[in-house]
Amino acid sequence: MKKTILAISFCLLIATVNAQEIPERKADRPAMMHKKKHHRGGMDQLKNLNLTEEQKAKFKASNEKFRNQMAELKKNDNITVREWKAKSESIRNAHKEELKNILTADQKAQMKKMKEEGKAKQEDLQKRMADRMKTNLNLTPEQSAKLDASRNEMRAEMTRIRDNKSLTEQQKKEQMMQLHKKQKENLQSILTAEQLEKMKEARKNHGQRGPRDGKKKEI
Repeated sequence: MKKTILAISFCLLIATVNAQEIPERKADRPAMMHKKKHHRGGMDQLKNLNLTEEQKAKFKASNEKFRNQMAELKKNDNITVREWKAKSESIRNAHKEELKNILTADQKAQMKKMKEEGKAKQEDLQKRMADRMKTNLNLTPEQSAKLDASRNEMRAEMTRIRDNKSLTEQQKKEQMMQLHKKQKENLQSILTAEQLEKMKEARKNHGQRGPRDGKKKEI
């Protein structure tokens, strides 16, 4: 995640991994966060890197090898769930490292810059959403302060989890799930029943209308 794993790894992984599941073991696995959908932004980042034809070929070969490895692992019914997870994570990590090594030093620096710019845009979006929520829900100064504190705490916890090299990817996902659950509980404890209902109704209406001009409208 954000232990300076290049965003390109995620872009390509999202495009190539289709939830490699072992049917007989689905019930044994802990619930996982919904996978991010492949988005146009990731493809735009790849274009901005000006990959050479040789690099494109290497990416294609690496992705093909990754798919074959995951397909073979899926067929293996003679290993435990724990072994499957460990092997799956090992394959993914090797794939990420292989993709990263295809890039030049300049491309890595460019990717890092795009990642930082994206983070800044995300933080600005979150601030505007918080301001809009404050107005639309008529939050009190005390509620606004509590929500800000809760968001800051969540960001700090997310960074701690992502930077913890002693955790596996599965453990990070599980801890992220617990963190989002805690954030939801905090929201419910800060807002009144009327505010929660208003938020629920606004989200429902937004889902029925759909985003305008490709932009989401949040409360």
